[in-house]
Amino acid sequence: MVTPFLRLTFGGRFFEPLVTQVTVENSADSSYKVPVVILNGFLGSGKTTLFRKLLSQAKKKDIPVCAIVNDMSELDIDGEILATGEAVESNSGILESIHNVVLSSKKGIEKLDEALNKLLSTQEPALIIIETSGSCHPMPLIEYFKGQNQVSLTGVFTLVDSLMLAHDYHYGKDLFPNMQRNIAQGKRDTVNLLVEQVLFCSHLFLTKGDRIEEGKLPQIAGYMQEINPSVTAHSVNFGRLTLESLFDLKEYNYRKVAKLAQELKPVLEAEEDADRPYDLATRVIKDDRPFHPQRLWDVCHQYLDKRIYRSKGFFWLASRDKFSLLWNQAAGGISLELIGSWRSGIVEDPDHGITDFEIEELKKMLANETGRFGDRHCNLTVIGDQAHVDRFTDALKACFLLEDEIEHYRNGGEFEDPWPTRIVKMKS
Repeated sequence: MVTPFLRLTFGGRFFEPLVTQVTVENSADSSYKVPVVILNGFLGSGKTTLFRKLLSQAKKKDIPVCAIVNDMSELDIDGEILATGEAVESNSGILESIHNVVLSSKKGIEKLDEALNKLLSTQEPALIIIETSGSCHPMPLIEYFKGQNQVSLTGVFTLVDSLMLAHDYHYGKDLFPNMQRNIAQGKRDTVNLLVEQVLFCSHLFLTKGDRIEEGKLPQIAGYMQEINPSVTAHSVNFGRLTLESLFDLKEYNYRKVAKLAQELKPVLEAEEDADRPYDLATRVIKDDRPFHPQRLWDVCHQYLDKRIYRSKGFFWLASRDKFSLLWNQAAGGISLELIGSWRSGIVEDPDHGITDFEIEELKKMLANETGRFGDRHCNLTVIGDQAHVDRFTDALKACFLLEDEIEHYRNGGEFEDPWPTRIVKMKS
């Protein structure tokens, strides 16, 4: 069992601004190709955090950036998070979402082609950033971009979760030997995927380095560079990467991975129709009830282990019913993010601070809701090892309030809440 690392955050804009001026090429030039950067990496490595920060910078600096996000879940949590951000909310045309399929599958590549053509026909981007799902293999995407004449692949960024490597692979030391063992046994699982994501990347970013033992990050970087000696490793926390740096990248070096691609091609062709590769299983939880805070805390400590790779979504606690929370779990780490207030919470709050007209408008919106608690709801995706994902999912479902607890809640009853109350606000 992995003891969860818990933190409560508010918002999430954090980057180092540069004064560098970005010059956008003339797209009317027939030789010009729009640069494309792929954010790749295993589940929970920090891709969405980085993606949000880059799009926020684009908005603030008035740089035309388009985005494609891929989520293997039917809920499209990442797409919804990005769509409600300030960068996309004012211009939804810059974002294309591809969900319920892995981007590197045959079906995923077809959807990627459609999304790119749509963006290029309706927008004039200086850059396109693609966030893949955590189970995406980079090679089919690289092969796809090799023959494009409107866009140029300039960066394949692989984000690696330092905390996960520390806990599960002895700071990365055991990762490659585990893959060698898989090859000897004719086995393919997430270990193969992790190694191959490092092998195909043009830039390697180690995330969550602030959560591991001090001085261990260079050790992790060393093990990753043993896998891919030609790549340099960079530490990035809270998405601190300047957008301008993405415009300095050269075209991806296809020749460097040509032999590797040739060796892996027969293996990946056998997987191209699989929407859930590497024995990954996805479960969706939908309920209008809140979680019991103490039971949820206990379940996370008792049932969460390294075989639950990722869970993410929107939810509410019976003890904090005003706020919409984002649940964000990767391996043993959980963060809760306040992303807004439920309309129901605002209407029920005697100190709401808005006009009577606004309250009436909110009540009209709530009249169309079908849930028992207005617009409050829990929508979560759980991704894990096929043999173990149901155990954790069932345990989470048992955390919803029971009927007698709902009555207690409606009567204004309180619930024990061990979750952190300290709020950390990330500033731009």
